[in-house]
Amino acid sequence: MTRFINGLLHLRRGPWELVASLLIALGVAMLMQPYLLWLYTWSFVVTLVGTVMFIVVSHFPE
Repeated sequence: MTRFINGLLHLRRGPWELVASLLIALGVAMLMQPYLLWLYTWSFVVTLVGTVMFIVVSHFPE
């Protein structure tokens, strides 16, 4: 766990790609749920942030 946090603090690609992928997955899950309208409303924004974050993070050093 400390290795993951150190990777985040030192702007390493692996941990940040994991965070971006989790955001994308969260946005898709928010899009597919049928119960809460506010989750559905914010799902596109969360997915978009995760996608842009993944593109930016892919340029970080290993």
